[in-house]
Amino acid sequence: TQEAMGIGHDYFAESGKGPSGEAEDEDSSDSPLQVEISDALSEKDKVKFTVQTTTSLPTFKKGKLSVSRQHEEFIWLHDSYVENEDYGGIVIPPAPPRPDFDSSREKLQRLGEGEATMTKEEFSKMKQELEAEYLAIFKKTVAMHEVFLCRLAAHPILSQDRNFHIFLEYDQELSVRGKNTKEILGGFLKSMMKSADEVLVSGAKDSDEFFEHEKIFLLEYHMRVKESALKADKMTRAHKNVSEDYIGISTWLYNIGEQEYSKLSRFLQLSSDMFEKYRKQQGRVASDQDLKLTDLLRYYVRETQAAKDLLYRRARSLVDAENTGRALDKARAKGKDVQQAEMQQKLAMHKFDSLSTSARQELMDFKMRRVAAFRKNLVEMAELELKHAKASLQMLNNSLTALQNC
Repeated sequence: TQEAMGIGHDYFAESGKGPSGEAEDEDSSDSPLQVEISDALSEKDKVKFTVQTTTSLPTFKKGKLSVSRQHEEFIWLHDSYVENEDYGGIVIPPAPPRPDFDSSREKLQRLGEGEATMTKEEFSKMKQELEAEYLAIFKKTVAMHEVFLCRLAAHPILSQDRNFHIFLEYDQELSVRGKNTKEILGGFLKSMMKSADEVLVSGAKDSDEFFEHEKIFLLEYHMRVKESALKADKMTRAHKNVSEDYIGISTWLYNIGEQEYSKLSRFLQLSSDMFEKYRKQQGRVASDQDLKLTDLLRYYVRETQAAKDLLYRRARSLVDAENTGRALDKARAKGKDVQQAEMQQKLAMHKFDSLSTSARQELMDFKMRRVAAFRKNLVEMAELELKHAKASLQMLNNSLTALQNC
């Protein structure tokens, strides 16, 4: 089955742009490059995103572009940035996570298999709940892919990348395939080697106080954000479980009320309605917490890792520069290949200085972006919590009044 939804723009209007917390109300009409995902098509094993671009840049053939892209093509674009040494001093926006609807599909399948053991009303409510969960995951998947593109489009250097322009402009498939087993294993070994190298090059104290402070801060911050994301996810799932439990309570109260022929019948039916309303209320609370807090924390787990990767690249560049310095000393002592060693040392130092200058500004921008995102989302979540609390109180008061008068 396929599911076509023009949800990209509408969803961001509701959610305030996406998991990074970037506000949609910022005026971007003057930006020379604007990107959005206007539509998405969900199939069994993939999602196709319709990427629309509006631009005044002369490097593009047309001012308005529309292409269809799959998740693997987003990963290809991200990897092309990471592998380009010219972007070593930049916090590369994290790649969007792979679409994962398996859990929701399995729940729907189990629900279908257990239909015979449920009442018609209970089955209908459970189906609506699972369909809403699937739609929410689908919308968030689209949101995270759009945020990735918007971060690239907003960056003064990354937005000029040739591969990015191909991604936005080429109206055919990019013929990007997934990694085979050998490539996956190679990537795993490369990651292990990088982790070991990172321990070696990052262990020494940095002579630059700014980068030493950022290194210590990001290590601690990344660990705290990761823990917070797990706890927030646990809290959200608990709210969703409570909401689902109300389905059974509401259904059984309704069914018992149908069998009674007295005032108790009216009381039971009103109680059933109360639990049904509270189920929907708790579902909205869980959805808002997931959107405003859990998704934000998940995003900054990945973005903070990208900032840590930047610090690693700088540390590795410093080690390389120091090694060329020692090689130059040896060349001078032997009186051999001195000019070549001097050139290599000069290039290594230039690369390190350039990377450090860029990294300093990138990390300061990252801090401002991070603080603004958390401030915005936490304020909005607090406002939503107050709104839901008032709505819950009003609903309970109305329900108690109705029960007293029945």
